[in-house]
Amino acid sequence: MEHREKIRRRFRYGSSTIWSGALVMLLLVGSCKEIYNLPEEKDFISENINYQSKILEPVLGRTSLLGNISTDNSTLPLTFEIVNPRYGDGRPVTDLFQTREVWVWDAAYDGLETSLEEIEAKRHLEERPLFEVRESGQFIMWAASTNELIEPRPTDSSNLVQDIRFFDLKITNTGGEVLLKDFQVIPWRERPYEPSTDINPYTGEVAPDPLDPENPNKRDYIRPWLRNVIGESTDLSLRSDDEKKDVVVYIRPFEGGSGKNLRFVFLDKEGNPMNPDLFNETKWDQLVHGFNMVKTDEYVQYDVAYPIPLVNINTRFTNGSNAKVEFSYSRKGFGGNLTTAAFGLDFRIFEPGDWEIVFHFRGDNPKFEDE
Repeated sequence: MEHREKIRRRFRYGSSTIWSGALVMLLLVGSCKEIYNLPEEKDFISENINYQSKILEPVLGRTSLLGNISTDNSTLPLTFEIVNPRYGDGRPVTDLFQTREVWVWDAAYDGLETSLEEIEAKRHLEERPLFEVRESGQFIMWAASTNELIEPRPTDSSNLVQDIRFFDLKITNTGGEVLLKDFQVIPWRERPYEPSTDINPYTGEVAPDPLDPENPNKRDYIRPWLRNVIGESTDLSLRSDDEKKDVVVYIRPFEGGSGKNLRFVFLDKEGNPMNPDLFNETKWDQLVHGFNMVKTDEYVQYDVAYPIPLVNINTRFTNGSNAKVEFSYSRKGFGGNLTTAAFGLDFRIFEPGDWEIVFHFRGDNPKFEDE
């Protein structure tokens, strides 16, 4: 018993010694701060903060996220501010900061929405500058930007310094400030859809034929993918590439819609509409994230929300950044075996309205008859 009591006393006295020592250390630290006027601990901000590139080349008319930042272990959060916006000749830049209404999401879009109303309930219009820097340090050019609001790069592809918009970026936290100078904004003119191989990106006019660019009678086209599509008169596989364009695609507005329509049209080699029912294996109800399908003998149409796709995620209608459509049909080949052919397009449409995607079989009609 006496031995246990000694241990208890020793532990009690030892604990008192430890607490006394800790208190002394705290008093010493406080005294040192007062005596030597030590600064409060601050965040770290690196002088080596930088971006992968300071040249920003957004396409007007679509929401673009730009700029990859390296914070070099700086303490987060950081605050970003665009300062000293100017042209290369010193004139102030103001057009980038005009405010317009843009779509902002309130809830996550997942591609499972069952109506336009359900989609629209997840987002709202908000007044924002056309170009701004986000809390993450990324820059954003909103889809409300247009050729009329922000003048794009010159049509002659010149890159004169007086035409370039410059700005500096002030980055701060409690540890200090870093100023990154001479970012450049060199916007491309609007291209309301992708693929846009049929559009000259400098002028917005028809793109020349890549194999004969000086010939005014030739042009480039949007090209679909094709699988096992056989020509009616040639019995050869149809192609769509630089050398041979048996099938091409037009993405173009049409009149008479509701302002929220997307239509699919198929033309034969004479330019006449083909009945969509010919593509008898197509899953029309799963083609796009659209509603109220209307199918006639000349087209198939849906009510849709723009842009298409609405966000860059994988859904049954997309492959991430693009919407995807596939049209297929079957027929009996030699020996009575069922043969399936398909064609389609990965695409995006940025501008709201009534749009049709037209597949034109220019070289030969597809073969639907059994062997």
